[in-house]
Amino acid sequence: MGWLGDNINLIGFIGAVVILLLTIAIAWFYIQKMKTESVGGELTEHSWDGIREFNNNIPTGWLLSLLGLMIWAVWYILFGYPLNAYSQIGEYNQESQAYNERFEAVHANMDSEKLREMGQQIFLVQCAQCHGLTAEGNDGKAQNLTRWGKLEGVIDTVRNGSQGLKNANGEEFGGMPAGLLDEDKDIQAVAHYVMSEIVGDKTRTYDDELVRYGKEIYNSEEKGTCFNCHGKNGEGVEYMGPAIRDYGKEEFLTNVLKYGKKGEIGFMPSFEYLNFSQKELEALQTFIAAKQEIQ
Repeated sequence: MGWLGDNINLIGFIGAVVILLLTIAIAWFYIQKMKTESVGGELTEHSWDGIREFNNNIPTGWLLSLLGLMIWAVWYILFGYPLNAYSQIGEYNQESQAYNERFEAVHANMDSEKLREMGQQIFLVQCAQCHGLTAEGNDGKAQNLTRWGKLEGVIDTVRNGSQGLKNANGEEFGGMPAGLLDEDKDIQAVAHYVMSEIVGDKTRTYDDELVRYGKEIYNSEEKGTCFNCHGKNGEGVEYMGPAIRDYGKEEFLTNVLKYGKKGEIGFMPSFEYLNFSQKELEALQTFIAAKQEIQ
């Protein structure tokens, strides 16, 4: 019976035996009592459809059982399993933490090319099933990640809307409807402003005139009203809209992987169970950010 070597299995087995024995003993006790005891005693004044209950005190055994359960509950929470004892989940978490620490130490000084290669391997295993081998979104079945974190991604979001993002507490934002801006110049201008001034992207040159015009629209009460949901500086507004200053950055990616995202084209589940290390997140971000350049 090697399976009893696991503490959790052993506790479960002992509990099952105790419950079985108590069930048999109590059932036998009441069966014998029904055979020998006659009905009688004082009734209460309460009546339900002619049925009245006996005016009996709470059984001593029941009270002792309740008191014992309360004492056991306090012991269990403060001193017993699982806070102060072995658990498979605790062991897995400790092993994962130790592995991640070794992983971070081994890969601490990776250059950008090595990071991109690591990110590509992670992407092919975990992400390519939905987003496609080239990250283009599998003919619209998932988000086109070759545009994510780039000017084209902001343009696509402003034009088509977005929903399903969650805040740091896992609560879903209200969502951004499509068609808030209908003129192409306005959409382009807001995208240039967001990427240049709010995100602070330095990988490309942005049109200064469009950036200035986009700032006006972003802060306009009549036309853009972007700041109402995303804040004056893109810091986000609680329950209204996410922090777009993190768009295309590791913080944004980490949030999506932790909580998933439910959008117009489907549902991306949470990947928190994979317990990505910081270096793996950095690598995946590096690969996605560079994806447009290596198509």
